[in-house]
Order: sequence, then C-alpha cells, then structure tokens
Amino acid sequence: MLFRELVTKCRSYRRFDGSYRVTEEVVRDLVELACYVPSPRNLQPLKYVPVCDPAMADALFPLLAWAGYLPEWPGPAEGERPTAYLVMLGDLEISRDFACDSGIAAQTILLGATASGLGGCIIGALQREKIRELLKIPERFMLLLVIALGKPAETIVIDQMAAGDPVRYYRDANDIHHVPKRMVDELLLSFL
Repeated sequence: MLFRELVTKCRSYRRFDGSYRVTEEVVRDLVELACYVPSPRNLQPLKYVPVCDPAMADALFPLLAWAGYLPEWPGPAEGERPTAYLVMLGDLEISRDFACDSGIAAQTILLGATASGLGGCIIGALQREKIRELLKIPERFMLLLVIALGKPAETIVIDQMAAGDPVRYYRDANDIHHVPKRMVDELLLSFL
C-alpha cells in the first residue's frame, strides 16, 4: 500500500465487525510502533492500558462519546462495537505536557492498524473518572484519550470541500459516512 493510500484509508471508523477479535498481540504490536515515534526532549511520557477482554471492553464502551456531529446516534450498536481499546495515559512524573506526544503516537497507532487491515477511532470525549475507577488507573497518570480498534464495518468517503463549506461529517441516506476535508490550496499560505 502506498503511503498516500494508507493515509486516506486511515479514517475515524465508528462501526466494526464485532465478531473479529483484536488480540493482545496485535495491540502490543501497535504500541510498539508508538515506542519509536518522536517525543519532545525524548521524555517518552506516554503509557497505555490495553483493553482486549470482551467483558472489560463492554464495560468501557458506555464511558465513551462517539460522534459529536451526530447527536442522535448513540454510537455503534451491539455487533458493531470495537473489540479492543488502547487507553492512552500521560505519566505526570515524567511530564505535564503531552500534546505533541499524544497526537504523534495516536496517529502512528492508527496508521499501523490501517496497514494491518484494521481501523480505529481516537476518542477524546470520555468519562475520565469512571474510566479511572474501572481500570484502576493511579492518580499519577492523566487519562488523555482512548483509541477504539477493530475490523471496520462501514464505508467512509472523503469529500473535497470548498472555502466556506461546512466541516461537519455526516451520514447519507445509504448510511455512507462523509468527511469533508479542506484542500491543499486552502491550507498553503503565503504572506510575502
């Protein structure tokens, strides 16, 4: 797969084949990719809690918000839910700034998942204290985000948008998920 194809296939999937189990070995391989990414001052403050056990994944699911632009949609139905999660933590004893690290690592994990035929969704809308209690996460760790993982079971289309078009993603009458993206001419600026 060419890198451009990998990037365009790496979308925020929210529906998965619930019969396909993502194993701890696969999750470990994805975290290993995150071990090699750049980190400011090479502090490497990120830690991960894998959630592959079906009962624990079921308990984590209702503590996540799935699609801010689709308020009428409660998230994936039974049989369409992720079968694994990675809970990303920031170790406060190493750093208090995780912005660059978390973005680089999360995207690398999703690219690795895509290259392996999987998909995922980075979720930042979390019930953090309930997740902390569920997974028994010590206070020294800041809960940053959750990456849902599984075998994608939906079609996502990237739509080119013109300046001024809405950025809201949506689902059409055929349940195809559309994601509008700005084009390069709108992103490249020159002030000279």
